[in-house]
Amino acid sequence: MPHELHVLNPATEEVVATVPAATAADVDAAVLRAGAAQRAWAAAAPADRARVLRRFAAVVDAHVEELALLEVREAGHTIGNARWEAGNVRDLLDYAAGGAERLIGRQIPVAGGLDITLLEPLGVVGVIAPWNFPMPIAAWATAPALAAGNAVVLKPAETTPLTALRLAELALQAGLPEGLFQVLPGEGPVAGNALVEHPGVAKIVFTGSTRVGKQIMARAADQVKRVTLELGGKSPNIVFADADLEAAAAATPMSFLDNSGQDCCARTRILVQRDVYDRFLELLTPAIEEIVVGDPLDERTQMGPLISRAQLDRVRSYVTEDLTAVRGKAPEGPGFWYPPTLLTGVPEDAPCAVEEIFGPVAVVLPFDDEADAIRLANATPYGLSGSLWTRDVGRALRASRAVRAGNLSVNSHSSVRYWTPFGGYGQSGLGRELGPDALTAFTETKNVFISTEA
Repeated sequence: MPHELHVLNPATEEVVATVPAATAADVDAAVLRAGAAQRAWAAAAPADRARVLRRFAAVVDAHVEELALLEVREAGHTIGNARWEAGNVRDLLDYAAGGAERLIGRQIPVAGGLDITLLEPLGVVGVIAPWNFPMPIAAWATAPALAAGNAVVLKPAETTPLTALRLAELALQAGLPEGLFQVLPGEGPVAGNALVEHPGVAKIVFTGSTRVGKQIMARAADQVKRVTLELGGKSPNIVFADADLEAAAAATPMSFLDNSGQDCCARTRILVQRDVYDRFLELLTPAIEEIVVGDPLDERTQMGPLISRAQLDRVRSYVTEDLTAVRGKAPEGPGFWYPPTLLTGVPEDAPCAVEEIFGPVAVVLPFDDEADAIRLANATPYGLSGSLWTRDVGRALRASRAVRAGNLSVNSHSSVRYWTPFGGYGQSGLGRELGPDALTAFTETKNVFISTEA
């Protein structure tokens, strides 16, 4: 009997769906179908590809509420977040569609002729999406890859396949050719590995843990296969003494509690200048305690459950009895609930201060001066995101240059916009997604010299 994936509602632990799990043979068949569809798609006029993608965006827009409710059921996201995620898919498709007609090369001055570059699609792109933001992160790769003339085979996470499957149905409804965008739910060691190792797949885009990202990179090396990897993070939130402390404290809770802390960009290391450390904690503590945790379908809810029992156990393992903790409230009973938690008095090299917990837990660490803040901020193998709070523009610019991270915000916690590039330093990954250059990551550059000499 074929293996099945059981999809649980994280808020209730009830099984909401069972989905067949793809085998290696299923992956092989899908890649072959994708290759055939891609050749015709790449030959189509850019304006025609753009038109189809805009229709896809319009169909997604008409189904935002349906997609959001699916996301609540399978991922436990708050309904407000889930609506934003569905809308982000729509916006990404629209934005990428605009790039299809602007994927231009260059004319390079040379002697004796004309030299031009052409940007050509790779072929079939394999996308392995995570469970923490199933819809938007899948679209981060899928939308620009399709716009650049590629086909996409998407493997969603085992726990969150429902929105991806529905998006594939909506793509066909919008007029995307059969086989061009396929979704194959399955287990990582089976379907994921088959996708990475398939010779018909030109590139892998993976979002997930650094550990798995390293394995994918090693497997792709045998075929010199391109990879884009968006991996872990342990991002700093640096609060200088001259900052607007009230604004910084008010913004801090959701900088690490959004999506229950299951966010690679979560600011889980709160670095506060020693002169204002006590005052900042006075402001932050009640804000943590007042976060509303509960039913994801309740419009007032700010934080829902964790994704699974395994993730709940992982988060618990970091909050040991010897640590001083400020805790918010969380429901009891069924569901993978964990309260908002702030840890103080933690050694800067403690596991909770240096490892990615991926849950609603942050540590607060004091620093002495600007140099000490930069030292602490960079004391991690990760470099995905971070925030700086200061009224000094010079300090903001100096610190932004000194912190080794791909996405920084000053007096804000905003990391992701679909029209600006996103990616990390160090073990947070390779490559960039989103922004005006997103399509070029799914192309080959071909150089052509045309002699004009008689």
